[in-house]
Amino acid sequence: MDQGDDRALVKTLRYSWSDYMDIFSRSNRRTALGIALALFMAGQITQAQTTKNIIVVTLDGFRWQEVFSGMDSAVADQKRFHRGDSAYLFQHFWSPDLKARREVLLPFIWSTLATTGQLYGNRRLGNKVDMANPHWFSYPGYSEIFTGYADPAVNSNSFPDNPHTNVFEFLNLQPGFTGTVAAFGAWEAFSRILNAPRCAFPVVAAFTDCGGTAPNANELLINKIRNDCYKPWNEDECFDVFTHYAALECLRTRKPRVLYIGYGETDEWAHEGNYKAYLEAAHQTDQWIRELWQFVQSDPHYKDKTALFVTVDHGRGDRQKDQWTGHGESVPDSHETWFGVLGPDIEVKGEVTTESQIYASQFAQTIASLLGTMFTAEHPVGKRVDRLFLR
Repeated sequence: MDQGDDRALVKTLRYSWSDYMDIFSRSNRRTALGIALALFMAGQITQAQTTKNIIVVTLDGFRWQEVFSGMDSAVADQKRFHRGDSAYLFQHFWSPDLKARREVLLPFIWSTLATTGQLYGNRRLGNKVDMANPHWFSYPGYSEIFTGYADPAVNSNSFPDNPHTNVFEFLNLQPGFTGTVAAFGAWEAFSRILNAPRCAFPVVAAFTDCGGTAPNANELLINKIRNDCYKPWNEDECFDVFTHYAALECLRTRKPRVLYIGYGETDEWAHEGNYKAYLEAAHQTDQWIRELWQFVQSDPHYKDKTALFVTVDHGRGDRQKDQWTGHGESVPDSHETWFGVLGPDIEVKGEVTTESQIYASQFAQTIASLLGTMFTAEHPVGKRVDRLFLR
């Protein structure tokens, strides 16, 4: 096999020839290529990645039913859920056409993510995304997403600091990522879910001040307004607007390579049975995700080098319409979720309509793979979602 043949074979794997030159210069090329191929088959060589950064977003407890069908008229028609203003809901979020209805609720997801990336979870088409943990509420759900492990022992929203390594702290230890990871969540439990005392990256959860020990003027203002604002959920959760702008300021000024943002109002308003506020929170979050994406695509540091991954920590009830407010083991089908992803290494498939089964325990490895690495931990880690990748 001559050098041209070697180059051709390496090219079929979509690896750079220069990646192998040191190997080839030190040994017989035929032997070295055999070693390289063996390592490739064993998953030990990381393929060349265009993606250098990732933003992971969650909308707490936002149902797949609204993602794929828009406003549920059977819920919106009930006075106790529309809070006496059904006219507003039907004026702003209703259309008899299903596609138009979902697009008016989530315009960014349907105009951008679902046209330039991939969107999963429309169970009416047999496309299933589920939580693998048996509990179907927030702490276990987020733990499964971040650690790749559906540990049944993680069984309470009051669970202490998570003993399991999460993909963000793993990435923070990798060359080129140390000091470039940050997490922002509206719920105070994120400090425990991500184990803030151990993880060695900033976790701004609920009323934790953003900016660390050296906040800039914008971060000081965000902290002050958030602390002075009405607190409907006491110190447990802040309004999403503060989480969003703290994260956006971090993105603009501190340029993290890995950014997590956890929005929470969809779940809070659902538990209160306020369908109007639930839909408005989802619509607003969609606009914030658009703002994040427009920023990264306008910034040379991020443009065409950044992936966006959007998902949820659990589903909600639907079999009986009044169960949309709740979730957990006692609420049928609240393990049902969805996710979407776009980025330079993602094949464009749009809304995926084929029958399949994906679990949230696969997301941590998928996030690591998007950044060209393999997530390993002291616990089992779910395999990545292979079908997402161009190569």
